[in-house]
Amino acid sequence: MEERAGIIERIAHRLHANLLWLLLGSYALAAVFPGLGLAARSVSLGEIPLIHDRLNVTLPVALLAALLLNAGLGVRVSQLGGVARRPAGLLAGLAANVIVPVAYIYTLSIVFSAWHNPDEVQNILVGLALVAAMPIAGSSTAWAQNADGNLALSLGLVLGSTLLSPLTTPLALHAVGSMAQGDYSEDLHEIAAGGAGTFLALAVILPSLLGIALRVILGERRINAAKPMLKLINMGVLLFLNYSNASTSLPQAIAEPDPDFLVATLGIVIGLCVLMFGAGWVIARLVHAGRSGRVSLMFGLGMNNNGTGLVMASLALADHPRILLPILFYNLVQHLVAGAADRMIDRGSGDDAPATSPEVGPRPIIRFGENESRSLSSCQPMRA
Repeated sequence: MEERAGIIERIAHRLHANLLWLLLGSYALAAVFPGLGLAARSVSLGEIPLIHDRLNVTLPVALLAALLLNAGLGVRVSQLGGVARRPAGLLAGLAANVIVPVAYIYTLSIVFSAWHNPDEVQNILVGLALVAAMPIAGSSTAWAQNADGNLALSLGLVLGSTLLSPLTTPLALHAVGSMAQGDYSEDLHEIAAGGAGTFLALAVILPSLLGIALRVILGERRINAAKPMLKLINMGVLLFLNYSNASTSLPQAIAEPDPDFLVATLGIVIGLCVLMFGAGWVIARLVHAGRSGRVSLMFGLGMNNNGTGLVMASLALADHPRILLPILFYNLVQHLVAGAADRMIDRGSGDDAPATSPEVGPRPIIRFGENESRSLSSCQPMRA
């Protein structure tokens, strides 16, 4: 039994070490062979009756819920105590996670108002709206812990943004909807007023809380024993979900290449990601969060749960497949920027504060290529 567990752990570790390349491979596969991914999107596992509607539980929705349940299994609620003593960083971070990207999108809507193809601008704005509206990625806690950040603050940012998402997500979507035009504006307002809050409550918050409850019920020992298998299953689900979501937009991008749109989208996405990491740094300075708090705020604000955004966009905006491209780009760019930030933090670790803090446990080995849906249970903290 121990030998089998060791084999599984080694396989999971090897796959995780190359996760970024595997994600790129899933996108390449979606561009060339999208059939299986598109077929998976039509698989329905049933419907959940709501007050005024029904939620169709498709395979992508179920896979997303499985990822977030796994995330909840890695949450140690006891580690959140340090946030209550100094809540300024947490509150400022949660506010900035919505306000800063919406302000960025507003600026873009003005700067690109004279762009030669207005439809391209609308696709970018709506895609970024879904990035801005999503909760903070749980994998940010692993990056923060690896850089000796404040783990309690990192956990608080992830859980706080997730629990607030039924309120903050519609708010962000309505805000960008007022900037967008035509069908794109109507679609954003409809998503915000309709199923966004319900979708997040049932597909994001409920499985996350269920995972937390299961961790308490099963206990640390059982969860730790199951980590290698959970991690392996989680990566398989994550890669298939990314493949399925990418199947709706990448084939069109390959069949009808539009270099200026792709370059503009990539540049805009990089700008937003760098801005969010920078916002975390600035907020930490303003609230005197210290080095550990600065690390947590940088990774927290810079990394969003784009898996949820991809599923929501592919379900609600299937008639505009290019909207998914900014989300797919951000999904990859945030890990490239996180890797660069991690190296910069490591080089400057002795600049202004001790490299460790009371709330941070032993440093795990985090390989470049963490994903927002990385299992919380695979490391000591979490992912989303």
